[in-house]
Amino acid sequence: MLSASRAPILCLLFLVSHLAHSLPAKGKLVYSNPLNSAQNVSEWKMEGPGKLAFKHGWMTMFSPNKKMHHVFWCPQTFPANIIAEWEAQNLDSDAGLAIVFFAAAGLKGEDIFTRQLNKRDGNFEQYTLGDIRSYHISYYANAAHNRNRGYANLRKNNTFTLLQKGAEGIPSVSRSIHRIRLAKQGPVIRLWVNDKPVIDYRDKAPVWGGGKIGFRQMKWSKFRYRNFKVWQLKNQP
Repeated sequence: MLSASRAPILCLLFLVSHLAHSLPAKGKLVYSNPLNSAQNVSEWKMEGPGKLAFKHGWMTMFSPNKKMHHVFWCPQTFPANIIAEWEAQNLDSDAGLAIVFFAAAGLKGEDIFTRQLNKRDGNFEQYTLGDIRSYHISYYANAAHNRNRGYANLRKNNTFTLLQKGAEGIPSVSRSIHRIRLAKQGPVIRLWVNDKPVIDYRDKAPVWGGGKIGFRQMKWSKFRYRNFKVWQLKNQP
């Protein structure tokens, strides 16, 4: 029989072992950006009236006067099987919502910035019901109209299909620094916040492949970001 003092330690070891087993192996580092200066994100694309500020090695994103939602896209097209990591910190816990879009491409596989696609300005339906396909995860959910939601959603676009209600990502009132890890391995999508499993889902066909990654915030949000990195999965396209 386990002693009371040993049981929590063994439980922790089991959780760490389970996480290591669940996380696919990193292969080649295909993108790395500290997000610490305007120069480092000069090729990124902002859609909507989002503004950026840089201080102490962080990129802060917000909407002046909390006017409108916005999306900030990394310019690189990523392969279908990846691990992405970044750090995020909420600077205004009154209200907000933070999303990561990934595997974003046109419905025929086009680059999302091609002129053949409709222009986008941060309006949510342009991303969820428009002419691009993607997945997205709301890893911080404290919108003014739905405070302290308490769980993350994984959705598939352009049908806005709810694939999974996960665990809570970044807690609504947290002002701490959080490490986000996103893994896409074929149809399997996982997301962790500080090594805590939040999303774990196997999609059904059609499964979206490679594409762009973007950070979306609702208009009340004020988050800062740093150390964005993406790896291709080992021995996978």
